[in-house]
Amino acid sequence: MTIFKKSLITLGSAVMIFSAVFIVSVMIFMNSLYYDVNMAGLKNTAQTLMTSIGVDKLNDFFLNMDEPSAEINFPFSVGSAYRLTLVASNGYVLWDSHVADRLVNHNDREEIAAALGGREGMSRRDSISTGMRQIYYAMPVLGNNNNVLGVFRLSFTIPEFGTRISPIIIPFVIFICFFIIAAFWVIVLYSRSLSASLVRLVNIAKSSSLLLSLSDEDLHVVPEFVSLEKAMRAMAEELNWRFEQAKSESSRLEAILNGMSEAVFAVDSSLKLRLVNPKARKLFNIDESKINSMTLLDAARSTELVKIAQKAISDRTQLETELTFHSGLYAGNLAAGSQANTEQFFKVFASVLISNDKLIDGVVLVLQEITQLVKLERIRKDFVANVSHELRTPIQLIKGFSETLSDAISDNEITDIKKISHFIEIIRKNAGTMENLTNDLLVLSSLENNAVNARDMEESDIAPLVNEAVSAVDNHAKRKQIEVIIDCNDDLKAKLYSSFIVQALINLIDNGVKYSPEKSKIWVNAYKAQDADTLVFEVRDKGMGIPAEHQERIFERFYRVDRARSREAGGTGLGLSIVRHIALLHKGSVEAESRSGEGSVFRIKIPCCL
Repeated sequence: MTIFKKSLITLGSAVMIFSAVFIVSVMIFMNSLYYDVNMAGLKNTAQTLMTSIGVDKLNDFFLNMDEPSAEINFPFSVGSAYRLTLVASNGYVLWDSHVADRLVNHNDREEIAAALGGREGMSRRDSISTGMRQIYYAMPVLGNNNNVLGVFRLSFTIPEFGTRISPIIIPFVIFICFFIIAAFWVIVLYSRSLSASLVRLVNIAKSSSLLLSLSDEDLHVVPEFVSLEKAMRAMAEELNWRFEQAKSESSRLEAILNGMSEAVFAVDSSLKLRLVNPKARKLFNIDESKINSMTLLDAARSTELVKIAQKAISDRTQLETELTFHSGLYAGNLAAGSQANTEQFFKVFASVLISNDKLIDGVVLVLQEITQLVKLERIRKDFVANVSHELRTPIQLIKGFSETLSDAISDNEITDIKKISHFIEIIRKNAGTMENLTNDLLVLSSLENNAVNARDMEESDIAPLVNEAVSAVDNHAKRKQIEVIIDCNDDLKAKLYSSFIVQALINLIDNGVKYSPEKSKIWVNAYKAQDADTLVFEVRDKGMGIPAEHQERIFERFYRVDRARSREAGGTGLGLSIVRHIALLHKGSVEAESRSGEGSVFRIKIPCCL
């Protein structure tokens, strides 16, 4: 007998044993289910019956149990299949539908004890009074104060499960035996056939036959092997298809990684590099040929990044944190050409790789650069701080002088009209400062939010715009006896935002008037550059000038060369920043030339054709 036959015979024996165990288990389960189903039906019947009788009627019965029970009319008779029993709180039976004689105390009954405790109870046993197998279900009858007045018990006589199925046990057992024997012999016969086919395949293999190149004439000799050959060929095709799919997935993954703007590292559990995308190689200046021999520390030269990866592995979780790289501290760490001592901010996402056996297989690190966002946040915080600082002084002055005036009025001490006029002038001047600051902030916000569009641009004559800007500051210039000289051809035209250009020129001319000495001159020119593609607005003065160390920052918001003098002149610190944004709105630029004590030249350059 071959080992294959022995194995199948063993399998047949195991099937027989399993079938026997299964049948016994089913019988046990059906027995339990038989009583459970009957008990559930009894419970529903008892609850329905108690509802139909009425809780009030039962309460009256237990409260007046000294009266004759014959007056009680429950819907039960001795011939009923259900037996109703009413038990007092002391355990004695007050009324039973099937037993007229006084019964013994029922305190020791399982269902009675549960009901007297305020719970529903159930049990299964042979009745002492009737001598029959019964199932019991008992419910407490509660008074107005939720105290137990008695027990409402319903029982039902059921035959044993074995008695119910005894007529069919013998035929069922005989049928099962025949079925098992038949199944066993089917397995044995099938094993003989299969064993013969395998022996034939082995003989073919031993004879060195060309198994995968049988001719059509030989197909009838080994039909089983033909099916095996087809299966092997199908499996080979499936493997080739899966290989092509994996290759395609790999290409897609590589394309995604190459197109990502984030730097991606994939490392194993020992932090050796497995995969680095082009962004990471460029960012950290990594030689692609050395990736397989490098660790994360070798590639990134950042102990903080290594700690993040180690924490993700130790915690077996995903991490999200922020990291700062200093190009001056990590020499060669950032890409070539980055400025020294600059900071780059990254948001780092770390996610562990879990293998099929739930072990840590590595970690993937994604570095998203947020340098611009951090800088914008810093600008926002600086902006809030500067606005608060600029508003604090005028608000304090207005508050202080208004309180002084209020106290003087309330105390009837208004005697010095000149002094009061001085206070009012200070309040007016600081209110004007706050108004100018608010207006400049609104203009700046409109420019930064691109609240205008190209459709608002129009072909305009330049000379009227320059004249309008000069007229706006004419009174201020006359007070200081400053002469404003205009040089602009009447035929000069360009497509631009007229109102914004006027605003920019007003800011530049007004600055020239503020910081120029009395009886000086200011030149305002508009002309086309030599390439004829650029329109230039130029404002030149002979004022105090701007020191060289301040010239790079004068177009920043709230930046002042001389803060005390600027506030005294009524400046908001936003004028040049507005000029710069207006130039950018026209896709142009603004520049300044100045020497301390020799005056300044500001130029706005915008393309003639936008």
